[in-house]
Amino acid sequence: MTVDGLPVPGPLLEARSVDRSYGRTQALREASLSVTAGEILAIMGPSGSGKSTLLHCLAGIFTPDAGEIWFDGRRLDLLSDARRSELRRTTFGFVFQFGQLVPELTVADNVALPLLLGRARRKQAYQRAGGWLKRLELDEWSERRTGELSGGQAQRVAIARALVTRPKVIFADEPTGALDSLTGEKVMELLVSLARQEGATVIVVTHDARVAACADREVMVRDGKVTDPYASAAVR
Repeated sequence: MTVDGLPVPGPLLEARSVDRSYGRTQALREASLSVTAGEILAIMGPSGSGKSTLLHCLAGIFTPDAGEIWFDGRRLDLLSDARRSELRRTTFGFVFQFGQLVPELTVADNVALPLLLGRARRKQAYQRAGGWLKRLELDEWSERRTGELSGGQAQRVAIARALVTRPKVIFADEPTGALDSLTGEKVMELLVSLARQEGATVIVVTHDARVAACADREVMVRDGKVTDPYASAAVR
């Protein structure tokens, strides 16, 4: 596809007419979304609108009841649980509202964990983790337990953990929701800046307009339906 004679990149990740229900409650209704490589996309919507469910479907955590999820030219929703889990370890990175760090482990352990689960050599995993902690000015905290960190520091550790595998896509679900506004802005600016440096795509779920302002584009989810003028779910 070209526009004005110039090539236009195809989507890296797509949801095509996705439905998803929890019992009798329908969370997504023919939701369609298209994201290009390197894009920073904000998914906005009120609480209970289905935006987090959409993110979980895009990340292969949930499978849709109907519709399709495409990633890098493949049907993500048709992959086995094991293959989707592998993608989440190696190709996708995650930043959640409360970090979801492992409290029994040190900061360095938490950042190295995705690499160790991917069977990287221990020395290599910790060297790479240390590099990211230094980059985020957390190297002095590498041997501390995560419970000793402030909220902003914990989210910076979560960002390091998300980026340490050099993922193609980072999924961020309300990454600033547990932080004060100033710390939240700094964390979001850091996430976007580092993702751009690494060439990663970022999909962030938020209800905060200040967070969404960091993105290249916004889409809105209401009552399980997505408003996205770029969606091409019906086109192949």
